Amino acid sequence: MSHDKNLAILVAGGPAPGINSVIGSATIRGVLDGVDVLGIRDGFEWIMKGDIGHVVPLGIDEVSRIHFRGGSHIGISRANPTKDPQHLENTVISLLRLNVDRLITIGGDDTAFSAMKLEQKADGRIRVVHVPKTIDNDLDLPSHVDTFGYQTARHYGVEIVKNLMVDARTTSRWYFLIAMGRKAGHLALGIGKAAGATLTLIPEEFERQKIGFKAIVDTLVGAIIKRQSYGRRDGVAVIAEGLVLSIDPDDLAQVGDLEKDAHGNVRIAEVNIGEILKAAVTERLREFNLKTTIVAKNIGYELRCADPIPFDLEYTRDLGYCAAKYLLSGGNAAMISMQGGHFVPVPFHEMIDPETGKTKIRMVDIHSTRYAIARRYMIRLRRDDFEDPHELAKFAATAGLTLTEFRRQFAGLVEAELPALVLADDLQPVEREGRGPVPARYDAEGGGL
Repeated sequence: MSHDKNLAILVAGGPAPGINSVIGSATIRGVLDGVDVLGIRDGFEWIMKGDIGHVVPLGIDEVSRIHFRGGSHIGISRANPTKDPQHLENTVISLLRLNVDRLITIGGDDTAFSAMKLEQKADGRIRVVHVPKTIDNDLDLPSHVDTFGYQTARHYGVEIVKNLMVDARTTSRWYFLIAMGRKAGHLALGIGKAAGATLTLIPEEFERQKIGFKAIVDTLVGAIIKRQSYGRRDGVAVIAEGLVLSIDPDDLAQVGDLEKDAHGNVRIAEVNIGEILKAAVTERLREFNLKTTIVAKNIGYELRCADPIPFDLEYTRDLGYCAAKYLLSGGNAAMISMQGGHFVPVPFHEMIDPETGKTKIRMVDIHSTRYAIARRYMIRLRRDDFEDPHELAKFAATAGLTLTEFRRQFAGLVEAELPALVLADDLQPVEREGRGPVPARYDAEGGGL
């Protein structure tokens, strides 16, 4: 082994399209600078146990074309070295035994936290940078900056939804599609809005408060009733898996003991929320003598290892290059980002949420114009439905209820609905002392979308 210090690359968390492109571009940049590059296999799984036998040398010939493919050339795992101080110590010692003094980690919020703790534990002996990777799109970057893999996952997710929408209409059935997104609803909303799904449910619309399971069920039931009143027996609901964590714990306990991963997160994949919602919605519809065929389907594993689309191919090559170049130039303790076409390192200390002590999570901004428009095109019960006696009479008749009874059973769903969106000055932008146009806003006085 060379006495020169090595650069290592490690991937942790869940897969995302573009990982190989980061590995490839970072490796090429390192090799061209005369540095040996090592691939740490399977994330932290082996090195946190003191095992340095799962390492592969990376060269230009090995990585020059891997950027076209999904998956991870050096594997991946959710092993978490921060759970046990000895594991964190073992990780530092393992890297030093491998003669590594520079490390690139590729992963989501949990991996970012592990990278921070590792850098602190190394105390200057190992410089660490993190490349943000997650199809959930929930790392704390500016709102216009996506995490890599998100756009590819959304692209293929939309293709799946497009096909299922045709199937739904052809067969007069509903699909409940569960999209990945453990904490935030970016992917579900991105897929649902782009595809024109019937409705999309994300945890943010419930303001991170624990809600009753019945409220979610009735939101879906209300959408089905409204759709049927328009003569349509089909529909597609895109549901963020993170909605599970918004449900009141007493309701969630009904699904049994919930398994957790190495980071202490509920293994949402083990909670078959689609089938649970399917059964509950079917039972609720029976109360109104309504019957519909519902198919629950998870979409996510089909997306995580897809070949990256050109957007993510270019994006990840930039990220990999910048990660290696920044380290080789003496940089340390930062998340690598591209903002407006420029490299911007985000210091680790700025990524910590002071309330949780963990990495900040970027949620969907439900007060944005983007989200307001998404809601406007969904078929679901809205506040203005309850202000229109004619519309409400159609829904009540479809459910076999009186107007009073329909209000009693479903009016609570719109109590927390945001006011209508108003675009300032009759949709014309107004300059504010050279600071750009007045943004769209919510206005309780009515009008708008």
